[in-house]
Amino acid sequence: MKEYNADLHMHGKHSGGVSKNMELPVMAEQAMLKGLHILGTADVLHRAWLEHVKANIVEESNGIFKHKKFDTNFIIQTEVECSDHVHHVILLPDLASAESLREKMLPHGKIDSEGFGRPKLHCNAEFIAQSVDEVGGIIGPAHAFTPYFSIYAHFNRPEEVYKSMADKIYFMELGLSADSYFADLMKEDWNYSFLTNSDAHSPWPFRMGREFTRFKLKEPSFKEIKKALKEKEDKKIVLNAGLDPREGKYHRTACNICYTKYSADQALQFKWRCPKCKGAIKKGVKERIIELADYKEEKHPSFRPPYLHIITLAEIIQLSLGKREPNNKEVQQKWKDLVERFDNEINVLIDVKIDELKEADKKTAEFVDAFRKGFVVYEEGGGGLYGKPSISMNEKDFGIAKKKIAEGETKIADFSGQKTLSEF
Repeated sequence: MKEYNADLHMHGKHSGGVSKNMELPVMAEQAMLKGLHILGTADVLHRAWLEHVKANIVEESNGIFKHKKFDTNFIIQTEVECSDHVHHVILLPDLASAESLREKMLPHGKIDSEGFGRPKLHCNAEFIAQSVDEVGGIIGPAHAFTPYFSIYAHFNRPEEVYKSMADKIYFMELGLSADSYFADLMKEDWNYSFLTNSDAHSPWPFRMGREFTRFKLKEPSFKEIKKALKEKEDKKIVLNAGLDPREGKYHRTACNICYTKYSADQALQFKWRCPKCKGAIKKGVKERIIELADYKEEKHPSFRPPYLHIITLAEIIQLSLGKREPNNKEVQQKWKDLVERFDNEINVLIDVKIDELKEADKKTAEFVDAFRKGFVVYEEGGGGLYGKPSISMNEKDFGIAKKKIAEGETKIADFSGQKTLSEF
């Protein structure tokens, strides 16, 4: 058995709002720099992208696809939207199954048009799940808690969406605005393995791999991943890693124009219309989960792995330098230097000893150390605006920062010290 970091949900350049750099060779190269071993191929139902996939990866054995140049594994993957405006992640065993599913879906929506890498299908989730099952694939809800195109935006239970196919749903993708601590407050979700994926629209490590799932597998194949998702008690998923939910852009109930945050009671009082700018108030993931929660305190099923909150290395360097953007040239040069020295970003974030980091870059090492100790506070996201993390350099400053934010409109919950991956 070997451990693999996997990011199994992303989009190719033919989807709307996706970087033109989102091509498999770039994705494969950047995955190695990030520390990812397995990627989803993205939008294999789209003919142009499917041809791109065929031209760039080859099947080695047992559904293991490798890039022709870089040592990155791929699993055949796509995302679709059903007639109930719910998004679904689909994983497939091979390219032949992708071709078969594509033929089944062609009569039900625009699949090959530019900007439709994630097709809007005029059929329900039950029919899509049946079709996926017929070709040997698996399907589950994408970003299950976001307030626009998710299971819990429109329904209270996955069974209401998948109907007769509900027993074939083995996993749920949490999305950037939720983690396993939130999701497991709902007893219903104990039926599922959790995937943490980036849903990346850009290949750069600031986006790709910002959430990942660590599997313990015999080999990096569809068969092994399906087994890990289905047979939960075997504990083949050993870690979910992702953003703190407060950094998610739909975490709190907020106006989608001016981003003012409101409690659920306030939003109801204002009839979901912002009194400041008259914009629509969108219910946040936090409030929606509290609304559906069966538990008031943290609980998990026995098979659930730890959830590690992470910040991208570029963000940490950006904060250490006081820069406005993570793609600043100085930020990127420091990122490159550290990744070249320590093999990949995940190593720098989590595993390399702080003393070793200090030898390479003392200031960045101090910020990484503070991050690992959990001295992170957030201006919570909401209404479509990402939350913003800040790092305090010691426990005293961390306490002051928490108090300052708590005195504002959003109270920050306690954040315990971070563990390294080896300590879980």
